[in-house]
Amino acid sequence: MPTVSQHYGHHAAPRTDKSALATRQAAAPVVLMVSGGADSTALLLMACTSKLDIQDGRGVAPIARERLHVLHVNHHLRGEASDGDEAFVRDLCAQYGLPLCVEHAYFDNESGNIEAAAREVRYAAARRYVRELCAESGAPRTAARICTAHTSSDRAETFLMNAIKGSGPAGLSSIPRRRNIVVRPLLDLTHDELVSYLQVHGQPWREDESNEDVSYLRNYVRHRVMPVVAQRNASVCKTIGAACEILGDEDAFLSQLSAQAFRSCLRKEAAGALVLDARRLAAAEVVIARRIVRLAIKRIDPDARPEMRHVERVLSCVAEGAGSVTLPAGIDARVEFGMLAFKAPVAREGLVADWVTVPGRLPLGGGRMLVAEPMAVEPGCDIVRRARELAAAGEVAALVDAAALGFADSDSERILAGSRGEIPAEARLARLWVDGPAPGDVMCPLGMSGRSKKVSDLLGEARIPVSERAGVPMVRTAPGGAVVWVAGVRADERFKCTVATRVAYLLRVVDAD
Repeated sequence: MPTVSQHYGHHAAPRTDKSALATRQAAAPVVLMVSGGADSTALLLMACTSKLDIQDGRGVAPIARERLHVLHVNHHLRGEASDGDEAFVRDLCAQYGLPLCVEHAYFDNESGNIEAAAREVRYAAARRYVRELCAESGAPRTAARICTAHTSSDRAETFLMNAIKGSGPAGLSSIPRRRNIVVRPLLDLTHDELVSYLQVHGQPWREDESNEDVSYLRNYVRHRVMPVVAQRNASVCKTIGAACEILGDEDAFLSQLSAQAFRSCLRKEAAGALVLDARRLAAAEVVIARRIVRLAIKRIDPDARPEMRHVERVLSCVAEGAGSVTLPAGIDARVEFGMLAFKAPVAREGLVADWVTVPGRLPLGGGRMLVAEPMAVEPGCDIVRRARELAAAGEVAALVDAAALGFADSDSERILAGSRGEIPAEARLARLWVDGPAPGDVMCPLGMSGRSKKVSDLLGEARIPVSERAGVPMVRTAPGGAVVWVAGVRADERFKCTVATRVAYLLRVVDAD
């Protein structure tokens, strides 16, 4: 966020070495996004003949001609008219001696919102063009600029569109002056003012007949809503623009606070999964909590589009201390045991069932690995105490008896005769089955003197959320066989190490790195 000095003094040129500034300007490209319409044609003409503020620290100033490049995207949505727009922009660039890059895009019935898809294509093409130009010139990408021809009319229309759709502060901030290297130097001018500018200079432009189609929300707002509002306030575009500036600054500040609060609530993050402290979130101010939820969803899936009703349902669960919500993009949000867990569909999938050899490793997904290692129990080694120490240390590890699993001769004297400290061949032929919990799983938890218990009850007592249980590794003797170890929870009594253990298997869940 800018300070008062930075915000209100932004037109003043900073003190810097003029030669260094000139070098930087000459090297860093300025890409003009030109469709051929009145606004973008005016942008090109002004960039070539006048002064603009492209947010590079110089304020309102001319742009070095060698920095200027033009990008035109032919979306092929209007047949010959689209090709006519391209030809017009080519002639315009030839007239002013500007290099031109033309990108072609095609859309089908599966493209969804064509307007949004076309916008994404344009900006992606612009970023790609900037990367190419910066690579050629050696200029830093941060010094480059992508200039769009958005006006105060566009800003007011977007504000009203978002208000109609029920947007929050971010949407009501409308179109920002700058976002990273994308700048909008015409944001203080209306569309009518740019049309007058072109008429004065005798510069023609292209008209898009689809701009008259009021079935599109923007055109409806432009032709049906804005004229009515303008009857009460002829300067409505500039008035709304001033409100957008204030809302944008306040939204940025709240976003900064929310990011800090998010980090304080974050307890765990992995691919497609994220866990927040629900109690801490419940104590946060509502305006911050809403943003934390949106931020969490975006961290899971950047393309997700949560609505206010989704955010409110999640926060209702947080307030109740329990509950679940299905969010856009199939994200599951669930409150259990004081935690709010978000999981994408991929992260909710169970483990891929497979064998793990001893010794061996098995990827578990989510950046985890199951490691199985045999170890000989030296004379005098208290393997039982060692197993207890592992459990007390909080490591996701267990020691199990190889003989109890049937992979080592129980006759310890014969095993160790003449080869003390060595692992017999039969103990190296082991393999164990690994999968996720299954309905009806029962085991004899260590410490319960052989009494059986449902695995689901054990997971509940361990306060493992239901949403995460499918990812808990279950080590078994065979597919559908006895449970040897519920990773991170409990080993089975039947396979525990005893004073008679001579070969043990060390099972650990570690980071895949």
